[in-house]
Amino acid sequence: MVKELSTLSDAFPEPRLLVIVGPTGVGKTQLALQLARSMGGEIISADSLQVYRYMDIGTAKPGKEERAAVLHHLIDVVTPDQPFNASSYIELAGQVLGEAEGKDKLFLVAGGTGLYIKALLGGLFSGPGADQGLRAHYRELLAHFGIAHLYGMLKEKDPRAAARIVPRDTSRIVRALEVWELSGQSIVEKQQQHGFGDKSYRHLKIGLTMEREQLYARIGRRVEDMMDQGFLQEVEWLLAQGYHEGLKPMQSLGYRHMAGYLRGKYGLEEAVASMKRDTRQYAKRQETWFKADREINWFNIEEIPAITALVQGFLAEIS
Repeated sequence: MVKELSTLSDAFPEPRLLVIVGPTGVGKTQLALQLARSMGGEIISADSLQVYRYMDIGTAKPGKEERAAVLHHLIDVVTPDQPFNASSYIELAGQVLGEAEGKDKLFLVAGGTGLYIKALLGGLFSGPGADQGLRAHYRELLAHFGIAHLYGMLKEKDPRAAARIVPRDTSRIVRALEVWELSGQSIVEKQQQHGFGDKSYRHLKIGLTMEREQLYARIGRRVEDMMDQGFLQEVEWLLAQGYHEGLKPMQSLGYRHMAGYLRGKYGLEEAVASMKRDTRQYAKRQETWFKADREINWFNIEEIPAITALVQGFLAEIS
């Protein structure tokens, strides 16, 4: 039986979502393109970095030919110095899907940012809004004592959140501290209370997987391909334009490694090796996130006929 949830009325057509998830490098983009071409769908990126303009090579954005063949949404929507989060994502994705209401369109939501996908299908919990005074306080602590100090505060105040947040993820650490200070509750508890249960789109989730050694080899080749395509020069250009290392997207995988090399923190060979290692660790965290979702139908990337059959069955069932 297809693991699918639908809460919309069948009185008139609504957008249909085929959600493709999995770790970085597993082949989500290729599958989405293949299915979109064969089924006449459009693609909504669910990648937290592809939303930024000028960050092309390091985010593995679809190329010009791919984007000409299939209409893509939520790529290149803000500059690296503009704020963007899950709330921004569901607002823009909602606009795309809202324009399609009544047209029975198929959208392929493809990407590895699990929070964006979770928020799109279930909404965001109603936590306390941003407190600029608190955030200024945290920025001062960050400037004087570093991110390790802020992460230590989070471990002391909200160990449940700290266990789920990467120690260098400044924005999520600050937000978790802010929620704790303003509500007295863990951000994890608030998310669980919400449950992300207000699903509003007919959808089918497909997860892509492969043997760990094979995935890690693909990640290694991808990093090497990025370097050959001029990733170092891309980061150098971004820094020259004033998109400094303190910006959230510039602290992401690859960009922080190349920026570190450019400022002499380590050699290029070490930077590339660290990028490969950290990308492998990120892929492992993605797998852990997605494996907790029981709605996902898992396939090896080579099982294209089985995936296609499942998708066709889903579309026939809700048509």
